[in-house]
Amino acid sequence: MKHDEIGNRRDFMRRVGGLGALSAYSLLVRMPGATAAMPDRFTPPDFDVIAPAQPPTEWSATEYNMRLVNIECDFLVAGGGMAGVCAALAAARHGAKVTLAQNRSRLGGNASSEVRMHIVGADHHGHRSGWREGGILEELRLEDAANNPHWSWELWDLLLYDKVVSEPNITLLLDTSIYGATVRDGLIQEAFARCDLTEHIYRIKAQCYADCTGDCRLGLEAGAHFRTGHEARDAYGESLAPETAGPETLGSSILFTSKQYDYPVPFTPPKWARKVTQEQLKFRGTGSWEYGYWWIEWGGQIDAIRDNERIRFELLSIVMGVWDYIKNSGEHPDSANWCMDWVGMIPGKRSSRRLVGAHTLTQNDMVDGNDAVFDDAVAIGGWPFDDHTPGGFDDSDVRPCNQTKIEEVYNIPLRALYSANVHNLFMAGRNISASHVAFTSTRVMGTCAVEGQAVGAAAAICLKHGVVPRQLYENKPLLKTLQQQLLRDDQTIKGPANEDPDDLAREATVHASGEVEGSRAANVINGLVRDMTGEWNNRWGGPMSDGGAWLELVWDAPRKLSHVQLCFDTGFSRQLTLSGQFHARKNQIRGPQPETARDYRLLYRRKPGGKWKELVAVKGNYQRLRRHDFDPVEAAALRIEITATNGNPEARIYEIRCYA
Repeated sequence: MKHDEIGNRRDFMRRVGGLGALSAYSLLVRMPGATAAMPDRFTPPDFDVIAPAQPPTEWSATEYNMRLVNIECDFLVAGGGMAGVCAALAAARHGAKVTLAQNRSRLGGNASSEVRMHIVGADHHGHRSGWREGGILEELRLEDAANNPHWSWELWDLLLYDKVVSEPNITLLLDTSIYGATVRDGLIQEAFARCDLTEHIYRIKAQCYADCTGDCRLGLEAGAHFRTGHEARDAYGESLAPETAGPETLGSSILFTSKQYDYPVPFTPPKWARKVTQEQLKFRGTGSWEYGYWWIEWGGQIDAIRDNERIRFELLSIVMGVWDYIKNSGEHPDSANWCMDWVGMIPGKRSSRRLVGAHTLTQNDMVDGNDAVFDDAVAIGGWPFDDHTPGGFDDSDVRPCNQTKIEEVYNIPLRALYSANVHNLFMAGRNISASHVAFTSTRVMGTCAVEGQAVGAAAAICLKHGVVPRQLYENKPLLKTLQQQLLRDDQTIKGPANEDPDDLAREATVHASGEVEGSRAANVINGLVRDMTGEWNNRWGGPMSDGGAWLELVWDAPRKLSHVQLCFDTGFSRQLTLSGQFHARKNQIRGPQPETARDYRLLYRRKPGGKWKELVAVKGNYQRLRRHDFDPVEAAALRIEITATNGNPEARIYEIRCYA
């Protein structure tokens, strides 16, 4: 259902501009442990919005048994993978009314229990130690590590669901697919989605939209420019691109898990399983059996969308054939007591369409460091260029992938995250504006997630100021506001530091109970919140005595305070991701990270030498970013006392921010 209509763009901008007071445009809501004063309460979703108690008066003109439901919101996010979840949470926490539509019953996309691919990103499995992503993704990872020590994929699904339904500004539509859009004068006016389980068709009117579907479904319906396949080498001057362009790209994978029992478990393959030989596995190792295998890949030579059923069948036949080889070839006698206990039924897609943005990210943008290239940097990536053979398993005479290391993390510009021709459409995930070569790095889910947080925050600013994404980029002061807000939300951008003029901590002098050798108390206000392994350039470390450790901000005159933000150390030097692979689990800590402050108090005093008064007391913390609201006070000094960590012998803080 796509319509081209003629209309007045000025009407749209007037309606967007009217959202300037959007829920007071709160920049402080709904972060983990956000306020000590806020009671721990939950407001159930308003299900009458998505399934009205009274039958709607409108019906679908062509589907007589489907009820037409109208939803109005500020921001529609299409797709509930890691990009979509982070986009929805970021926008909602900044006051936007968000509708999140996901075409399956679980959030997380390839990271969900339906596919079970672990989230990787800029730190490249820990090979680039210290560059684990911050922000919302870090919040989710820390929550999962603390509350899911037994590595349950279903509890990860539940965590994502909990985060979304606990956010009162999000309306969640599961099992709901986007299938149409109305566009007028280059702006999406409304999108159409359907849920056959509930027999509803949704007409969703928003001011801003984000395509996080991976397959560009919303962009496709809106007439956004997109590309498929791979470009020729001379298209962007990319040394890693093939000489000629073509439709081939990366295939999809189906994973499986298995367990070891104390008795033999035979395996008889189905009659449609492939017969796999040792020759086919010469570049594909089967040394561990608990979680296999990303290289069971197929379909890069055909249409990943239209041919999904064929791809599913071929992948399952390969999975069965590989397991048959492990169990019955005689090459792995130790597998006798191993039994497959789960097989994915949804192909985990790597690639299909990519939307065209105001800038196309290329190989040359991502090598040799690009700190000065993008004035609109909003997120980082760092996974290697990771191209896979299009035929996947059938190309058994070549290695399944060709990885080219990227020396430094790179910045991703806002211009690669909004459509070149649909003015109110953002995108995040594997469908951003990138060449095929660049895409082989940006496609991984850690990078997709931080792109999602970037577009969610950008959408909230667009709504507040009545602009479309291109205008946000062109308005350099507003663009800087976006970058500074992302930094405040612990989003990692390489280069920029905290320059927030409202942060009163930047005006203070800093004292501490002690300093670990190499660290300085003043590091907590230097504007940077990340160190590489072994460095103490941007954090304070204080030895824990019997009474703990403390750090103090002192002003030359009292300041009015009502909000304090703390950024703790959560061990960016190690991996932290849910995985079924024993090797990936080896160096992880499934629980609170030992570097993190567990128990602490915030205190203030009105004048030098005065009595300290408690503002906040926290026990059992495991999060990196903590925000605390309280009734305004006049403070000549602020102190944080850390009385216990989650294991380390010193207290650690990256940043303290204070606001009136």
